[in-house]
Amino acid sequence: MQPSAVPELAHTHTRPIHWVATAAALAGVVAVSGFLQPDRATAAQHGTGIEAKGAPAATTPPDPARADFPLDCGPAKVVVQKKASGDLDGDGRPETVAVVRCDAGSGTPPSGVYVLTASGASKARVVATLVDPKDRLSVKDLALRDATVTANLLGYSSPDVPSCCPDVDEDASWQWKNGAFVRSTPSAARST
Repeated sequence: MQPSAVPELAHTHTRPIHWVATAAALAGVVAVSGFLQPDRATAAQHGTGIEAKGAPAATTPPDPARADFPLDCGPAKVVVQKKASGDLDGDGRPETVAVVRCDAGSGTPPSGVYVLTASGASKARVVATLVDPKDRLSVKDLALRDATVTANLLGYSSPDVPSCCPDVDEDASWQWKNGAFVRSTPSAARST
């Protein structure tokens, strides 16, 4: 064996104290990194140019009683028949879907189905119409599950069918896709 040309250095031999010092330094780095966190993430809705920097998300769904619906009832008042709330567009804030009609004394007045969003502390704003009352449809059932609105709609096969007696029964659903509510009909319309 040939002797080394370099003299033996004391620090090249590891001793237990070296391992203890290394472990203590590593534990210190881990502890300090636990206190240092990156800034909170901020999100912006595409196409709006508005960022939600640190603004708390609204957790209370919009109240249909505080909305102005695009429904002309004349002297009769507007009645909210059904409502369901949930996050429909994935922005972390709940929307409300409301089934609204005029308070008519007889017959089956047509319904409107509207999506509401919060607009200030006290107002709710209509942002979409899923069913227009001009279509002469009534809503039998309404549900909201997994960001999908489903409704059972009653309608008429012809203008000659009296408004008291809808003769078409169909199911419909809506989902938020590419910036709009898209309607699909899960099953074919059926006559009653």
